[in-house]
Amino acid sequence: MAPPRTPTTRLCQHSLTSIHYGERDLVQEILGQRTFVDVMFEQVMGRPCSAVDRQVVDAVLIVLMEHGLTPSAIATRLVYMSAPENLQGAVASGLMAVGSQFVGTMENCARLLAEIMEAEEGLDAAADRVARRLKAERQAVPGFGHHLHKPDDPRALKLIEIGHALDLPGRHIAALEALAGAVDRAAGRHITLNATGAVAALLGEIGVPWQLMRGFAVVSRAAGLVAHVAEEQREPSGRFIWDLVDKAIPHA
Repeated sequence: MAPPRTPTTRLCQHSLTSIHYGERDLVQEILGQRTFVDVMFEQVMGRPCSAVDRQVVDAVLIVLMEHGLTPSAIATRLVYMSAPENLQGAVASGLMAVGSQFVGTMENCARLLAEIMEAEEGLDAAADRVARRLKAERQAVPGFGHHLHKPDDPRALKLIEIGHALDLPGRHIAALEALAGAVDRAAGRHITLNATGAVAALLGEIGVPWQLMRGFAVVSRAAGLVAHVAEEQREPSGRFIWDLVDKAIPHA
């Protein structure tokens, strides 16, 4: 019986005098020469970050960074109020809210886009089939609907505009646009395409697997939550949020 294979890593190696990210020397080839997006993309995807990759990832990271006092931001502020010595714990608590209902919904949307693109009957027919199936199952369509933005999410419109302007294959964007039309037809009215739906298409265009897409949301929202901690330090709101909920929800 052969011995088990020893695991390896290609992400980082270090010696007494150097650190390498992949094959690149951190000090001599990266610091001062490449951007955070360049390095993050290459570490995650295992290939150099092109100019188009950089534009897409930069837009995605910016658009998902902030959306006001969302569940993730509220969680971070309340935990920071309770444990101000633990900034990382406060940010981590907010990141736990990045999931299938908020911020992280691009993952499930990307899976639908893959199903549509792989279908034999063509984009529009496949999109109609998917939309009808989800309606029959009484399931929300990931990447669609928004309680704050109607009739359209301005972030989604801008992301799609950016995607059309870049040198991208266009298959994921076309699948998303087909799905948007199918969702409207199935509902009998216009349903908002939200930012995470557009993010699913753009990240798909640059080859990001759906299994990794939520990771980009985590990186982005972490930065936004640090900003919420910074504002909490300047102008605390955690106690106000706590008192507000305590008064608004009576004992039954």
